Amino acid sequence: MFVILLKFADKAKAPSLMAGHNAWLQRGFEDGLLLLAGTVQPAAGGALLAHGVTRDAIEAFVAQDPFVAEGVVTAEILDITPTRTDTRFAFLND
Repeated sequence: MFVILLKFADKAKAPSLMAGHNAWLQRGFEDGLLLLAGTVQPAAGGALLAHGVTRDAIEAFVAQDPFVAEGVVTAEILDITPTRTDTRFAFLND
């Protein structure tokens, strides 16, 4: 499982790239890579949860984000191995 933190580096460029960023997010959900996407408050960037994908695949996917490619955000990818979950998240233990 991966937690991806997208931290703003150049917020001024974000509006012109928002449509491409949203399309990239949609593709991540459609391809089954992403389980969650949200805003880090207060408007400091974003956070994603990915599961069922290799490190190489998630790095390649993150690099395709227009926000990452154009320096709007920096991406930090945290590789997490769940060892205890609520039963509702048992699938993350696979």
